[in-house]
Amino acid sequence: MTKKEVIQIGKEVLEIEARAVEILKGRLNEKFAKAVDLLYKTKSRIIVIGMGKSGLVGRKIAATLASCGTPAMFIHPAEAGHGDLGMILKGDVIIAVSYSGETREIIDLLDFIKRIGVKLISITGSKNSKIARYSDIVLDARVEKEAGPSGIVPTASSTAALALGDALAIALMKKKGFSEKDFAFVHPKGAIGKKLLRIESLMHKGRDIPRVKPETPMSDVIEEMTQKKLGMTCVVNEDGTLAGIITDGDLRRMVGKYREGLLQKVARDSMTANPVTIDKSDLATEALNIMEKKKITSLVIKNKDGKIDGIIHLHDLWRTEMF
Repeated sequence: MTKKEVIQIGKEVLEIEARAVEILKGRLNEKFAKAVDLLYKTKSRIIVIGMGKSGLVGRKIAATLASCGTPAMFIHPAEAGHGDLGMILKGDVIIAVSYSGETREIIDLLDFIKRIGVKLISITGSKNSKIARYSDIVLDARVEKEAGPSGIVPTASSTAALALGDALAIALMKKKGFSEKDFAFVHPKGAIGKKLLRIESLMHKGRDIPRVKPETPMSDVIEEMTQKKLGMTCVVNEDGTLAGIITDGDLRRMVGKYREGLLQKVARDSMTANPVTIDKSDLATEALNIMEKKKITSLVIKNKDGKIDGIIHLHDLWRTEMF
């Protein structure tokens, strides 16, 4: 098989799977909205079940739901009959993933599910299957064809089920008002955690903040900047509000302008008034974007009263390895 033929096969697979998802989009109706509403109203957990490739899809759906603020877990249907049924509680909602809708291991659980009054949502390619008939809500995930030869390898069907599970998770996330801050709380590690770091967790605060008064002599300004080692200092009014900042760049410009006369000046003469500031609840990535756009290395964190909460330096962001 030539390289060109291999590439063509890859393209055909992607086209078939993309079409499966596109058709699925046009098929979403009020049943999808009812499913989201049912998941939203449950006071317990979401249990996802599935066998084989559908089981792998189910694990991913459960993980996505959990990461988006909805307690969810995957239970293997074959293990359920050997004691894991004890994990299912009366207030739970079950999502069953089965393209055929006739998965024996899931069918064996249906009487138990109905007996304890658990609501059942099925993601299936067969609306007339036994699992579908037992379901409270049926989400139609049928596809025109699989991408593999003879249509025997679950490809387009598993992609469609996975996409539908993602749609449920994100719609539910937005319905719950699960915010970016909430998402950051459950993703403290890894690349996502770094991207969701808040400025508050990185900023210099308290005595580490370089600060001088508007009338402070420039010799003392330079001393403060040298001691705090952030390449800048805040200029603060008597009431604690931010008047401006002085940076290393400002000092170099003042030296070029005044030479030896610089030391006869005060902070007010050298500061940049109304500097760019940011809120401590903002994302660290937002601070980085501002620094890159403005070509600056430090940002003042100012609160709603105009007072200083902290300072964040470009080096603080570098240490997170977010870029």
